[in-house]
Amino acid sequence: MDLWTKTLAGIIAQVFLLLCSSLGTTGEEVCDSALVSNLPPSSFRSSSQLSSSHAPGFAKLNRREGAGGWSPLTSDRYQWLEVSLGERTKITAVATQGRYGSSDWLTSYLLMFSDTGHNWKQYRQEDSIGSFPGNSNADSVVQYKLQQPAVARFLRLIPLDWNPSGRIGLRLETYGCPYTSDVVSLDGGSSSGLVYRSSPGPRGPPRDVVSLKFKTLRNSGTLLHAEGDGGLSLSLELERGKLQLLLRRGSSSEPRRLASLGSLLDDQHWHHLAVERRSSHLNLTVDKHTERVQIPAEFSHWEIEQLSVGDVQDFGSQKPKRSFHGCLENLLYNSLNLIELAKNNDHQVTAVGNVTFSCAEPVSVAVTFPGPQSFLQLPGASASSSSGGVSVGFQFRTWNKAGLLLTFGLPQEGGVVWLYLSEARLRLQIHKAGRALLELTAGSALSDGQWHSVELNSRRGRLTVAVDKEEGGVAHASFSLTAGGQLFFGGCPADEDDQECKNPFDIFQGCMRLLSVENQPVDLIKVQQRLLGNYSHLQIDMCGIIDRCSPSRCEHGGRCSQSWTVFHCNCSDSGYSGATCHSSVYEQSCEAYKHNGNTSGHFYIDVDGSGPIRPQPVYCNMTEENTWMVIQHNNTELTRLRPSPGGNQHSVHFDYSTEEEQLSAAIGQSEYCEQELAYHCRKSRLLNTPEGSPFSWWLGGPGAGRVQTYWGGAQPGSQQCACGLQGDCVDPQHYCNCDADRMEWTEDSGLLIHKDSLPVRSLVLGDIQRPGSEAAYRVGPLSCHGDKSFWNAAFFDKETSYLHFPTFHGELSADISFLFKTTASSGVFLENLGIKDFIRIELSSSTQVVFSFDVGNGPLEVRVESSVPLDDNRWHRVRAERNVKEASLRLDGLPVATQEAPADGHFHLQLNSQLFIGGTASRQKGFRGCIRSLQLNGVTLDLEERARITPGVRPGCPGHCSSYGSFCQNRGRCVERVNGFHCDCGLSAHTGVFCNTEVSASFKSDTSVSYTFKEPYELSRNSSALPSSIYSDTTLRGENVSLSFRTNQSPAVLFYVSSYYREHLALLINKHDTLEVRYKLDGGRDAEVLRSRVKSLANGQLHTVTIRRLSDSVSVQVDQNAREEFNLTSDGEFNAIKSLVLGKVHESDDLDPDLARLASLGFTGCLSVVSFNSISPLKAALLHPDTSPVIITGPLLRSSCGSSASANPYAAENTHHLSGLIAVVIFVVVTGLAITARFLYRRKETYRNQEVKGVNQDDSPDFAFNNQADPQNTSSENPKEYFI
Repeated sequence: MDLWTKTLAGIIAQVFLLLCSSLGTTGEEVCDSALVSNLPPSSFRSSSQLSSSHAPGFAKLNRREGAGGWSPLTSDRYQWLEVSLGERTKITAVATQGRYGSSDWLTSYLLMFSDTGHNWKQYRQEDSIGSFPGNSNADSVVQYKLQQPAVARFLRLIPLDWNPSGRIGLRLETYGCPYTSDVVSLDGGSSSGLVYRSSPGPRGPPRDVVSLKFKTLRNSGTLLHAEGDGGLSLSLELERGKLQLLLRRGSSSEPRRLASLGSLLDDQHWHHLAVERRSSHLNLTVDKHTERVQIPAEFSHWEIEQLSVGDVQDFGSQKPKRSFHGCLENLLYNSLNLIELAKNNDHQVTAVGNVTFSCAEPVSVAVTFPGPQSFLQLPGASASSSSGGVSVGFQFRTWNKAGLLLTFGLPQEGGVVWLYLSEARLRLQIHKAGRALLELTAGSALSDGQWHSVELNSRRGRLTVAVDKEEGGVAHASFSLTAGGQLFFGGCPADEDDQECKNPFDIFQGCMRLLSVENQPVDLIKVQQRLLGNYSHLQIDMCGIIDRCSPSRCEHGGRCSQSWTVFHCNCSDSGYSGATCHSSVYEQSCEAYKHNGNTSGHFYIDVDGSGPIRPQPVYCNMTEENTWMVIQHNNTELTRLRPSPGGNQHSVHFDYSTEEEQLSAAIGQSEYCEQELAYHCRKSRLLNTPEGSPFSWWLGGPGAGRVQTYWGGAQPGSQQCACGLQGDCVDPQHYCNCDADRMEWTEDSGLLIHKDSLPVRSLVLGDIQRPGSEAAYRVGPLSCHGDKSFWNAAFFDKETSYLHFPTFHGELSADISFLFKTTASSGVFLENLGIKDFIRIELSSSTQVVFSFDVGNGPLEVRVESSVPLDDNRWHRVRAERNVKEASLRLDGLPVATQEAPADGHFHLQLNSQLFIGGTASRQKGFRGCIRSLQLNGVTLDLEERARITPGVRPGCPGHCSSYGSFCQNRGRCVERVNGFHCDCGLSAHTGVFCNTEVSASFKSDTSVSYTFKEPYELSRNSSALPSSIYSDTTLRGENVSLSFRTNQSPAVLFYVSSYYREHLALLINKHDTLEVRYKLDGGRDAEVLRSRVKSLANGQLHTVTIRRLSDSVSVQVDQNAREEFNLTSDGEFNAIKSLVLGKVHESDDLDPDLARLASLGFTGCLSVVSFNSISPLKAALLHPDTSPVIITGPLLRSSCGSSASANPYAAENTHHLSGLIAVVIFVVVTGLAITARFLYRRKETYRNQEVKGVNQDDSPDFAFNNQADPQNTSSENPKEYFI
């Protein structure tokens, strides 16, 4: 190839490279050039060097000059290698290599960056990890790409660990590109900064963007101030190292704080700030954290007229803030470079005061005390010092409330001085011979992370301790100190034989700077070079403080506090628990509360668990087969309207007890919702006709609601009422009763059941202004039942079957909860994988559940061991949580197991595969059984929907009584449902959702309840009859009798059973207040009397009696006393039983005279839960009088007289209830009386209002009467009186 061809080829190659580079710059700039390889040896410094051939200048990647790299004189963690890049440079990656041909290399190291060669800043991965992985041999190169590029002039590498068979050896390279910037420095004087004035003329939509970088040593000062029309202004001000966004209306108004972001911004390091204004909100960014801030409506069209940088504004009467003192870089406003404009004297930007276009930084050398072995030892005053006293000064910052700051001995006095923090206050103690000679206290709240100055002076017999130059407090004492020997800061040497330093207090963890002894500054660089004093485990020329509460990792409003090493979340009053207040303490629905064994009451529910929606108060009505959630609003009463000639319409808005987001989520989660809508009218039309404009309408649905023109009981969009749908309106020409426009009262009412239209938000009534028009309306509370999430289940019938979902995103916090039941001893419930990270929950054995994961620190496992087998085909609940502080695992009601996360480790969980449920990606170790109610971070996975299209998995999972059947008490029978279960209380003397509500009645002396058994030989088993009317054989060889009573009467007959053959059984209290059981099982013989030894039964207290007979053996138990055994002399058969009587016995012909006399007295008191074999006569009389063979004479008043905290273990209030026990009792009694009065009154009325719900004769509903009163005002213990 000739010279011309070579030249042409070279030109073509250069043009090609130029084109490629120009194309590259159109996207993201390529920034990966080698930065170290061409630097001269003078750009390298180190703490020491083993020899001249091991000098730092030889530490270049892949070079072999000298000894093949850098090695220090000694291998310890105090060594460092520093590189000066000449100017501020953007650094994107670092590569390391061991010393060539040796056994010397690093295995881990720290990276530090600086603009000045002082005030180093440690580079951290994920804001936590400080160390970088090193090498495994001397020749291979390990490169690490920085997650966030660093901008610095100086780089320092600090070895942490190295090859144990060698020493520290290093070659390195850094990669990046040049960094250009425009810088301005403000000196902090009054009225110094830049002012930008916008050009007049039309502008586009209100969208402003301001971005800049700043650095400062001062923790307060005005950074930005934007003024606009209308006297409105926004300011960004530093206050105590945090950035505050302030709003002002006019020059003299008090500022309103809109947001606070960032922390420790006075650390003399560059911080990024960006403000983006849109019409209704601001996006405020400090460093990597962005907060969305809502701004008042008047800012939607607000335009910035003047933007000031620095403190150049007069805020009227406001006390002036300290001016910003520091440097700004790359100040951009809507893409305008304001610093460049100011340098070019552009007319829009004016520099005011002392402004320079460079960054002059003061050198401040700090020292960090990171751990328990940290201390700094300095020489005290020399013996020849003429001051004759002590003078020590320094500044410190810390998060710890306690720790030793300074100690020194008093050689002449033979004592010791301790200056330390206790309860965030500064304390001074002088001890001698184990006795405190002096104690002083100054300052408060000194653990706030701010710099605080301390001055200790002793002159001429007067001792002074001052905090923050006396602003924070000063303490004086008449005491003379003369220091000698050594001063120890932060702690003492580890040598226990050191008599010069003793520390009975906590060690100090924090930073110090500006140390002075005898008014002479201490040169900490000399200390670092071992030319002055001594130290151990210090980080010199940097302050390593970290604000672990900014941004706060505490969720849901938890309050963050911290020490030097950890943070803590106070979750009280938040409704959430856990290390980061992540998991809700409340259940997600009333259905879930029911299946925890709770009964009706007020509860908080959290519909999305750990999600952003806050808990809401609701009433859970568990008295029916369905569990109802009731949400109140501000007007559920029937409200009457009078004619109002002045207005054409009446509008009413309904405010619900929950917020909009909570309300929508609760409706969406429920299977069914309803709300009553009623209109009572007289000459007041409602909807007109489907073709005409409606007189009235309502708004319902999410947000403010949509206009709805149909009424309760009709279909959406029909413009009809319930009677129009049913075809029974009073006027067939109209579709609402009220539209007939008659003078007689009528009504249109019904239930709204379409969830998209609920709840009712407001009501507009239009035909109320005419003379004679009268109307009343009622909008009932919102009632919903069913929980779509709670019963969503899938059945996995093979180990190889699984469901898959999109990747689970739980980078910083993740909670997983579900229920499972199985007969297999092991299997994986859930698994999600990443490149290295993973998360998994599995049944590892028949008694153990394991939660395991890896976020980059190595696998971590949390285990819970159960004392009972988990493969018992019963439901078991698993709740796992992982956050930046710990991982926890809960299984059923067992104690929670936790594992703390590493204090300085990775904490982002990075997953990328599909989420596998019931199996794994390898299709091995799959789970066989049912998984139900699976939720990840509060979001329910629809297992049933996915199972319908997945082979080997079936939707749903029946069989709940094996797990929840124990809730059915007192002989209640668990009945399976598709989604859940219910308790059949037919064979129980109790009632209620769990058959644990006692059925009690108050008896007067003339009250009688007679239960008639069938005639002999006429028994017929009717399976369709109610359980209480299924009769037993009339010839008995045994009985089980139980009842509770409360009375002051003696003697008194409690219970009497008669026979067609003049046989009987009687239970009574005799005149001695003891219990008698009289059996007469032979009509020709006298009754046999069995007397209990338990006394004082007529004392007005609740007593429980149980009698069991088998043939001639009888046992009697009263309350918790020992069972008493008796034997009868008769044949043991109770023949042809006729009737059972409670209270007064009217037919006494077959009774002996003594019993007849007692039976005629009647019974005054309370009877409760009366049971005779399978018969519950009192329950039948109170709940099913029309379908049971009972005859009631006299007043029978149902009450709660049989309930007692001592006798009824279920009477205790649930801890989640909002009302106290006393309030509930009063509420029930008052409500019961009100409903009784209304009931009796309504029975006498000739006009009967239409009721939404009639009396339900099933045993499961817990109340016998239900009118239009609110569900939570209807008690299962409403008094009901019968007069026969």
